[in-house]
Amino acid sequence: MCDIMEEQQERKKIIPQSIEKEMKRSYIDYSMSVIVGRALPDIRDGLKPVHRKILYAMSELGLPYNRPHKKSARVVGEVLGKYHPHGDSAAYESMVRMAQTFSLRYPLVDGQGNFGSVDGDSPAAMRYTEARLSKISSDMLADIDKNTVDFVDNFDGSLKEPSVLPAKIPNLLVNGSDGIAVGMATKMPPHNLTEVCDAIIHAIDNPEADVFELMRFIKGPDFPTGGTVYGLNGIISAYATGRGKIKVRANTHFEEIGNGKSSIIIDELPYQVNKAALLEAIAEQVKDKVLEDITDLRDESDRDGMRVVIELHKDAIDNVVLENLFKKTQMQITYGIINLALVNNKPTVLTLKEMIDNYISFRTEIVVRRTQFDLEEAEKRYHILEGLMKALGMLDETIALIRASKDAAEANTGLQGLLKIDEEQAKEILALRLQKLTGLEIDSLREETNQKIMLMKDLRDILGDHSRVLSIIKDELKKMKDDYGDERKTIINENALDVDEEDLIPMEDVVITISADNYIKRIPLNTYRQQARGGVGLIGMQTKEEDYVSSMFVASSHDYLMFITNHGRLHWLKGYRVPEGSRQSKGKPIINMISDLEEGEMVVSTICVHEFPENEYLAFCTKNGLLKKTSLSAYKNVRARGIKAIKFDEGDELIETSITEENDQIIIATKNGQAVRFNESDVRSTGRDTMGVKGVTLNEGDAVISMAVVRPEDKLLTVTENGYGKISDVADYRQTNRGAKGVITIKTDERNGKVVSVRKVSAGDQLMVTSMSGKMIRMSVDEIRETGRNAKGVRIMDMRDGDKVTAVQPIISEGEGEGAEEKNETTAP
Repeated sequence: MCDIMEEQQERKKIIPQSIEKEMKRSYIDYSMSVIVGRALPDIRDGLKPVHRKILYAMSELGLPYNRPHKKSARVVGEVLGKYHPHGDSAAYESMVRMAQTFSLRYPLVDGQGNFGSVDGDSPAAMRYTEARLSKISSDMLADIDKNTVDFVDNFDGSLKEPSVLPAKIPNLLVNGSDGIAVGMATKMPPHNLTEVCDAIIHAIDNPEADVFELMRFIKGPDFPTGGTVYGLNGIISAYATGRGKIKVRANTHFEEIGNGKSSIIIDELPYQVNKAALLEAIAEQVKDKVLEDITDLRDESDRDGMRVVIELHKDAIDNVVLENLFKKTQMQITYGIINLALVNNKPTVLTLKEMIDNYISFRTEIVVRRTQFDLEEAEKRYHILEGLMKALGMLDETIALIRASKDAAEANTGLQGLLKIDEEQAKEILALRLQKLTGLEIDSLREETNQKIMLMKDLRDILGDHSRVLSIIKDELKKMKDDYGDERKTIINENALDVDEEDLIPMEDVVITISADNYIKRIPLNTYRQQARGGVGLIGMQTKEEDYVSSMFVASSHDYLMFITNHGRLHWLKGYRVPEGSRQSKGKPIINMISDLEEGEMVVSTICVHEFPENEYLAFCTKNGLLKKTSLSAYKNVRARGIKAIKFDEGDELIETSITEENDQIIIATKNGQAVRFNESDVRSTGRDTMGVKGVTLNEGDAVISMAVVRPEDKLLTVTENGYGKISDVADYRQTNRGAKGVITIKTDERNGKVVSVRKVSAGDQLMVTSMSGKMIRMSVDEIRETGRNAKGVRIMDMRDGDKVTAVQPIISEGEGEGAEEKNETTAP
């Protein structure tokens, strides 16, 4: 029977509850605990509970700014034992952050010892470091003993602690806050104290001032690490709505280091960027060729400030490298602002005006409560002084009564009846020392009484006049500005726009030169002076003995360059990305420009475009006569490692690629002097990774050497390896169907040699011819005689010592410019 009764009693203790409701209730309790008691700052003092407890504990421990430091372990022990029963490492880390000059704009703790660094170094253990309150913290705690804030029980009810600090400093605005709660987060940037004080004073004088008016004073965040805020849109959004994103950049400058080289010097980093991690990331990206033109990286920072040196290649464009560093590293960050704080224990997203209005409201309450406290204290003292003055007015009677009384109780009762005073006043009279009866002391009591009367009148006037309360707040702000105000550290670039690196590159025509060993360079077009037909030519590239120039083309530095290799792969590059070289230099290995080239792979065509329209096509022609046409738009998103642009059989290779449009015609020329002409529409457009169709039927031993996209009215230039060439009308070439053998374009006898190139030209075009030895000659195509299709042609370049023509490129003439060579003048190599 007893067992049954005990079981029934146990069942009464169990409350049936669905797990869904229990989880919901528990999770809400937990989340509110995190939100209110841990992660979010209070709008009034801008502190989270742990920071508030640390500052109060240090104050109670007797650690103001003008007293000696004490061991951090002593402070942490005080905090844990009295106010914050959590892990010592969490409390110590919170105190450390309040002491770090790179974390808080105005540190609240004055630390002594190793408190960490901007490189992410951990602080020393708490037994080694020492701390005390900073001077500015004295204004965070000022008047806390004057009933200005409410006190609540500590965790075990044995002590009282403040629910909020009086915070004369507008701490939430000047030091900001970071915190992640449950389902919400706060990220409030720090600001300049001088600007904040000026804005609050303006808001007091102009209660209707809007955000944009307040921004005349608060320009934007002011981070302890400096940097530059890039643009105003994010700041305006954050101040007007409570949320916004701002770009923060490192502050840098350039320095010349000799030998034509320069370096980028980092003077300041964006807020909360780890310097050591940044340098490691830059080094890794240089190694992976994500960042180019950087030859050395070192940290020369010392106690006088930050100095990170990034040495550049002598051919590098400084601003381009810097822009890439901003885009690809944490030298530029996006700081997402969320002005979330607790207002009456409710998480609220706040605008700039709301933060300022809340501060004014809070400080108004503090000043009123402080004034009320001072008035009560003054009234208490005046009450005592009033009794003392009555006793002094009847001094002889008072002394006589005291002498006649048998004890203090009888004297107290007698004085109350004699002087018409209360017990407290009588007690003070009995405690009066005889020296107070001297003339000077009596005068002093009378003066104190008059002062208390004036003070009480003034305090009552403050309590009855709201404008006087606001005037006191303004005076306190002005004093704080004088005591702690400083110059802004972070630059606000109001007119900044997102800059594309192309905007930093001068637009100019350049000659891109590629050797057979895949060396590449660019040279300004005006480096080459015009020469007469038959000239010897200038050195265009200094090649090795076994190397020779195999490809040359002219482009704008801002063009999109698509490099197509003989293996049918396509790589995408900007013109200015090709390294600049001198006229005599051999250039840089092309493997550094376009990655993963296979053995024997080389660039055979380069397509220069500004955009990728749907109605234009890339036509590909292979050595064995295959032809493929694909829409240009299919190649606009080429991957860094390139793509397969055409398929072909083993033993075949890509010869040439050109852009075609509707109504174009295609001429395919062979090394033995044959050429076939047909309509571009005969070739069906196919996808990117296809083989194409037959473009020409080849005789045994013959191979395709060139392809030209033409129209019937065009002229065709044919050049042979021995330096002979001619211009003929395209109309002279009989039009056939795709896949025909074609007709003779030039005789390929012993004098001419094999065909090197067939190109479309126009009157006034300039012609670049390159030889195997690296010589280049520039001439007008107007100097080349126009002949029939079967003619042998004329000499266009003097070939000496077995030299051979390897590349021919017509370029559009834009005037000869100053310093052009006289006709028939030759220049020795």
